[in-house]
Amino acid sequence: MFASLGLMVSLLALGACAPLQGTSTRKKLLLVSFDGFRWNYDHDVDTPNLDAMARAGVKARYMTPPFVTQTSPCHFSLLTGKYIENHGVIHNMWFNTSTGQKLPYYNTQGVSSWWDNGSLPIWITAQRQGLKTASLFFPGGNASYQGEQVNIKKVERLFHKYNNATEWRQNINLVMEWFTKDNIDFVALYFGEPDSTGHKYGPESQERKEMVSQVDQTVGYLRKSIWEHGLNSTLNLIITSDHGMETVIKEDEIHLRTVANFSFQDIQFELVDYGPQGLLVPKPGKLQHVYEALKIAHPKLHVFKKEEFPKRFRYANNSRVTPLVLYSDPGYVIHGRIKVQFNKGEHGFDNEVMNMKTIFRAEGPAFKSGLEVEPFESVNVYALLCELLEITPEPHDGSLDATRHMLLKSAEADHSTWRLALVLCSAAFLGCVIGIACFLCSGKKY
Repeated sequence: MFASLGLMVSLLALGACAPLQGTSTRKKLLLVSFDGFRWNYDHDVDTPNLDAMARAGVKARYMTPPFVTQTSPCHFSLLTGKYIENHGVIHNMWFNTSTGQKLPYYNTQGVSSWWDNGSLPIWITAQRQGLKTASLFFPGGNASYQGEQVNIKKVERLFHKYNNATEWRQNINLVMEWFTKDNIDFVALYFGEPDSTGHKYGPESQERKEMVSQVDQTVGYLRKSIWEHGLNSTLNLIITSDHGMETVIKEDEIHLRTVANFSFQDIQFELVDYGPQGLLVPKPGKLQHVYEALKIAHPKLHVFKKEEFPKRFRYANNSRVTPLVLYSDPGYVIHGRIKVQFNKGEHGFDNEVMNMKTIFRAEGPAFKSGLEVEPFESVNVYALLCELLEITPEPHDGSLDATRHMLLKSAEADHSTWRLALVLCSAAFLGCVIGIACFLCSGKKY
């Protein structure tokens, strides 16, 4: 009798533990960025597909990017979970303060030493933990990190036109193939709009509104493609952006060349004429003179010595940041030796300015539905990506606490499952011991 009882206990316990062996809850993940999509661009345009995604998943009221609100720095914060001063991609342009050399955005994408500055993007972290990843036009995807590249990548051409809706659909088709045929686990997909249109025509223009409609139609095509490829139960989708867009003010502009007591002859290196932010290296012995001249140059211009730059920006504490840092108030851009900026829309402003805020949408098997959440910082997205991919993150500045409430199953639930599994397996082992002991003590012989 005791032997039968012990054997029954062991079998029940083993049966409870056995199904946990070899199971995995990991889903695939697609991160999509529509560059320069301001947080309220869907307020004055009909966006049925983005609205449908919000009803099916999660929508944030807005998301706050890091400073400086530029494309490459903000995207690298998404990929690393770090503020810009900590990951070191401080500008869209690579530069050398000793030689004066500067590279434009496209060329900077291929300079691995600019990106590989001690912080690993999620592509490499995931690959080192057994996953397969891909990048399509995503900033940072064309670089090597500690000698490693993303498994699959597609890089845009020089002078690439980002507004081609046909190409957008072709790229989505390619991503679907990566997921279904190449068994990719994580893809980062980048679209250069509505940023380009916002720059050229301004964020309040009809052209921008039409581009937002094109974005929304593309979101609809993407969501439909996910269903048609049978990925709706295995793929989590996040749609976000890097920053917003501000209308450029053309009156009372900031021109450094006209500032009293200031001369570019006192400057060893300059990176201005790039929206509302500037980096200066004065010649030896000229720092204080240049600082005092520019400090009172224009009521909308803010000039700081590197060590005095406001800590809230989490920007200046990096060796790549120059001794003088400049930024201007919303709408004002900084002109240098001659006027070369003619955009009607710009970004790069203070990240607390509402027009710099951006979007966050998410849906899929991991997310709750019909949930609108309070704003959060974009450095928190990285921890969410790692949670969805079930990988161990690198050290970062964000927290899963900022996004955990979006998920159907929290990390605590996952940990509880494993604790339960451990208890059940321990019970199985104990049941086996009891069963064997009872059998040996029964005195029966066969």
